Amino acid sequence: MKLQAYPIIKTMKTAGMLCIIGVVAASFVISPLHSNPAIPVAEENNITINNDSLLLTNNLKDATISMENYGHVYTGLGLKELGLSQKVFEYALKGMDQLDKNGKLKHRIISIVDFSQSSDKKRLYVIDLDQESLLYNTYVSHGKNTGTKEAQSFSNKAGTHKSSLGFYVTANTYNGSNGYSLRLHGMEKGFNDQAFRRAIVVHGANYVSESYIDRQGYLGRSQGCPAVPSEIAPDLINDIKDGTCLFIYHSSQQYPYRSSFLK
Repeated sequence: MKLQAYPIIKTMKTAGMLCIIGVVAASFVISPLHSNPAIPVAEENNITINNDSLLLTNNLKDATISMENYGHVYTGLGLKELGLSQKVFEYALKGMDQLDKNGKLKHRIISIVDFSQSSDKKRLYVIDLDQESLLYNTYVSHGKNTGTKEAQSFSNKAGTHKSSLGFYVTANTYNGSNGYSLRLHGMEKGFNDQAFRRAIVVHGANYVSESYIDRQGYLGRSQGCPAVPSEIAPDLINDIKDGTCLFIYHSSQQYPYRSSFLK
């Protein structure tokens, strides 16, 4: 059985019912907006969800966003087994906390793109910290001049068709040439602050798919946008729009040492 690019763990909010995945149904894919049957997470990803670590954090909604307060989420959701290193998760929390303290965020949802991983890996992780749920773990493209299978080069300049590293805040949605899309505000001068002018947005793309990887050996590439699988793009965009944090990372760059968010 192949796992398609659908949300692995999804929080259900329907008809006044709230189902926290990991507490009630951590072993299954929950995708109420799609007709796909549930797929056992443990079977498809060979991981074990630690339900004991998935505790509600309603009492932490005003707390510092840190490993001290949210480190158990990393363990409980099995993020290490899904390919996300603890260091990257910690970096993401550190920058997100700065944005939160500066009043930039409306929701404690963090989207982490780890471009240290090759494009045939599911390197996008969308995490709801308050509900302690992994909303999506799926594919995401890098810019065509950033690299082929491996992301290697990044830029903040228009016309480069390269991805930009750093922290972003999601903005509003619109319908454009790539369909339903999400605008982004880059928050780091010199790294991604030209993203809005460059029209770097989240959108769906047919070339972000397992079938493309099977044919080419790597994921299709964008003009610099973090494109996601077209079949889940509308739902993913709606879940992260209007004031959530997006963190795009790569390990081999000097970014972690130069970013003001990580000092």
